[in-house]
Amino acid sequence: MRRSWHTGVASLLIIAALLIYIITTKQEANFLQKELQISHQIGRAKNADILQRLIHMELLINKTCKSMKMDREIVIQAEAKKEKKIVRKLYPNSYLFKTWGDGLSEEQQKEAEELFNKYGYNAFLSDRLSLKRDLPDTRHPRCLEKTYPKNLPTISVVLIYLDEALSILKRAIRSIIDRTPTHLLKEIILVDDHSSNDDLKDTLDEYISFIQKENSVLVTKVKHSEQLGLTQARVTGWKAATGDVVAILDAHIEVHVGWAEPLLARIKDDRTVVLTPVFDRVNYDTLEVTKYNPNADAFDWALWCKYESFQPDWYKMNDESQPGKSPSIMGIFVADRLFLKEIGLLDSGMKIYGGENVELGIRVWLCGGSIEVIPCSKIAHIERAHKPYLPDLSITMKRNALRVAEVWMDDYKKNVYIAWNLPLEGHGIDIGDISERKKLKESLKCKPFQWYLDNVYQQLDNLSGLLAYGVLKNDLKQDICVDQGPVPGSIPILYGCHYQSPQFAYYLSSGEIYIGGLKSHKYDNRCLVDPGTGSNPTLIECKLAKEKKFHMHWDFKQGKSIRNRETKRCLEIVKHTYYNLIVQECTSQIWTFQYTIKDF
Repeated sequence: MRRSWHTGVASLLIIAALLIYIITTKQEANFLQKELQISHQIGRAKNADILQRLIHMELLINKTCKSMKMDREIVIQAEAKKEKKIVRKLYPNSYLFKTWGDGLSEEQQKEAEELFNKYGYNAFLSDRLSLKRDLPDTRHPRCLEKTYPKNLPTISVVLIYLDEALSILKRAIRSIIDRTPTHLLKEIILVDDHSSNDDLKDTLDEYISFIQKENSVLVTKVKHSEQLGLTQARVTGWKAATGDVVAILDAHIEVHVGWAEPLLARIKDDRTVVLTPVFDRVNYDTLEVTKYNPNADAFDWALWCKYESFQPDWYKMNDESQPGKSPSIMGIFVADRLFLKEIGLLDSGMKIYGGENVELGIRVWLCGGSIEVIPCSKIAHIERAHKPYLPDLSITMKRNALRVAEVWMDDYKKNVYIAWNLPLEGHGIDIGDISERKKLKESLKCKPFQWYLDNVYQQLDNLSGLLAYGVLKNDLKQDICVDQGPVPGSIPILYGCHYQSPQFAYYLSSGEIYIGGLKSHKYDNRCLVDPGTGSNPTLIECKLAKEKKFHMHWDFKQGKSIRNRETKRCLEIVKHTYYNLIVQECTSQIWTFQYTIKDF
């Protein structure tokens, strides 16, 4: 009896002690229940009153635990609501925050926007991503089946940069080391075109030292004492390289797995081929990778780069892993180091930015080499929202394009002048000394540009029937010009003359009038059409207008009326509240193009 009483008391003490520990968790409440069951067995019938009290206490404890669990859930929900508190968006019109940045504090938004304006991509996010991040494998499945020789040439990788974000540059270096076979990677050369960022000095040097010790990879840095531009930076990188092959890349890239082997294998087969990988796009805001399919690299007559279809033979192979011939390169390229020197390296007369890649592409084809895109080599490349060299890249682009035209394009050089809306003579732009490049052309016995148009880039419209170009004005109102109107739009308008691409017009011997800049293909241009009814002229893609047999041909002489051949109506202007462009019965209004190529 005494023993049973002690047992009951002991049970009460156990419960009291456990109550302190179990009040907040269900797991501990379950433990208490086990103790109560033991008590029940020991106390037997004589401790019924005690057991009743214990059972009552158990119920109270369970009720308390349940209540406290509910309280905790209420607290958690309140905290969650607090975390989801809507933060004011400071930059609703910024490209950076269109699809990214929800949940950032105001201070974080300020930092992210400041870095975005500085670099043209999301450096705030980059600084918080791993340097060893995985990339999606975007290669064609047939690329994964390919094998390559073991005795491939070595490669020197040159990274060109100006005020690049340090984390972006580190990630580029890291990807090259991790995804290039050690026995093939001769060195990484960093060419700094006179950056001003402090972290690209000592901090970058420390990282280079760390990388070299960790991986036994030679990483060197060359810095210009003044800003020389992309072309000179690439020449500097080439001079520092010692590998059999040199890859000249932007610094805001990440190479994919297996990027180097297909390039090196192709150059091992033919040292005269200059190669370009396929670029996947890294979005400047989210830094996510978007797959790009293989395409040729090409250009328009202003020498702006554009993607182009491969020749029909490539598509007939029905194998997207095969190399494709390309008219030009985009700026990132891989070549036999010595062959690049043999054909004149890069034109050192180019300034700052633009045109040097097209010049190399044309020269390679005309002077004994060829250019190919290698689909099994993939590089992820950040497409900046804006570039660091100049606010207006057209300034140097125009000058460099004219330099290319004068050296390599023979009689077709006029098309470059036309594309930039310059007079064929007396444009007043200094393109520098081109005598050395012309001597190079002679010494290499390069083919004429006509061969290039006939055999390499047949899609490029040669503009053979062009008679007049520039802005189109009516004598009744000299300060307004014909304009393509809002894009995408099909109704041309009259607008104050600003002498930019939307107002460029072209008259061809066929009678077609293009409005709104000059495209590289005939079927891309938009032709002026008289719909035959109503008073509004329209703009329709020339290919479609021809297929539909729209009224797209006009009779015109400089300083005369513009009259449609089929409808016999004229393009004229009329004033209501403001001036409108119309087609109507002719009243002998006078039109003039800014420039004429020959009398007509």
